[in-house]
Amino acid sequence: MNASPSEAVKAQISAAQTMLRSGDGSGALQLLEQAVQENPNSSDLYMNVAMAHRATGSLPAAVNALNRALAIEPYSFLALLSKGSILEQMNQPKGAAEVYKNALKIAPAAQNAPSSLKAPLARAQEVVEQQALAMADFLHQELAPLQAKHKGDDNSRFLEAVDVLTGVKKVYNAEPIQFHYPRLPAIPFFDRSYFPWMGDLEAATDDIRGELTTLLEEGLSGFSPYVAYAPGTPENQFKALNHNNNWSSLWLWRDGHRQEEAMARCPKTTSILDELPMADQPGFAPTALFSALAPRTKIPPHTGSTNVRLLVHLPLVLPGPAGFRVGNDVREWKMGEAWAFDDTIEHEAWNDADETRVIMIFDVWNPLLSEAEKDLIRQLLITHRSWMESD
Repeated sequence: MNASPSEAVKAQISAAQTMLRSGDGSGALQLLEQAVQENPNSSDLYMNVAMAHRATGSLPAAVNALNRALAIEPYSFLALLSKGSILEQMNQPKGAAEVYKNALKIAPAAQNAPSSLKAPLARAQEVVEQQALAMADFLHQELAPLQAKHKGDDNSRFLEAVDVLTGVKKVYNAEPIQFHYPRLPAIPFFDRSYFPWMGDLEAATDDIRGELTTLLEEGLSGFSPYVAYAPGTPENQFKALNHNNNWSSLWLWRDGHRQEEAMARCPKTTSILDELPMADQPGFAPTALFSALAPRTKIPPHTGSTNVRLLVHLPLVLPGPAGFRVGNDVREWKMGEAWAFDDTIEHEAWNDADETRVIMIFDVWNPLLSEAEKDLIRQLLITHRSWMESD
């Protein structure tokens, strides 16, 4: 580990920097190399040696000096940042991007970085992104003939893997905030074949929307903020939406309990839900609600409670541009088309229209669970709650 430079080393560095500013790169380099002989374990000296080599146009020598600095202090993001910049000068963008990626991993957050580093950090990020896109384009083009051979097969997972490999996209895993069930794959949107009843649900869209229209004509009577944290609860990314009607909901089922007043106002919708295989977890599920998102409003990225259930979305009011993302999969709602997704994978939604967007949401069991597992999970949740409330 690099120790703090001694006063003598600081004086030598200061003198060398003065010489550099005056244009005497060779003199600065001679002074610094002598200092290195006397203090071979000072990464600060090697950083300044690199600076002197760069000033005199000896870019490979500057990189070698930075490698010596990094051998002493591997987590010096300044050395990494400098090395990436020099590799750019040497017309080695791929190598620069790899070094920049390591620098960005350990660099201070942009808002906390000194003003002198904001531009270099922004440039590092730009190079990383440019090279990721360039690599992705190259791989997609090179692999296109082989993909054509498998035309007709679903290769969306492979295409995402290419983008993850290159850094164009991130890896998203299930991140339940309450209960994680192991060995369930993190699938953003589940294939419709798991839900043979989904066509019947979609066919009932007009009936459900008819009852919702009445609620809309009443000014969303009965709707309340979806996010309503108790005082003292960390708001995190939901601060702007906490106790805010920009994202509001009317619950038909909540934590496994029927909301009789709301159901009485929506008898057709209630009847339709009663015919669906919703998750049945006493005290936890089913959950079913109308979810309204105000114009020009965004629900920030977040994850749900458990991967033993999936959420189903059925769009009912789509006044204009509105979208939804789960992991790397971005979709737009289409009227009369439902989907089921794992909400423990980071997801977000937005309404860019000038009017309110409304969807129906309810939960179903993760179809990859066996009936035995469902039975055991029901009892596990009940028993866990009993223990937690025993005080």
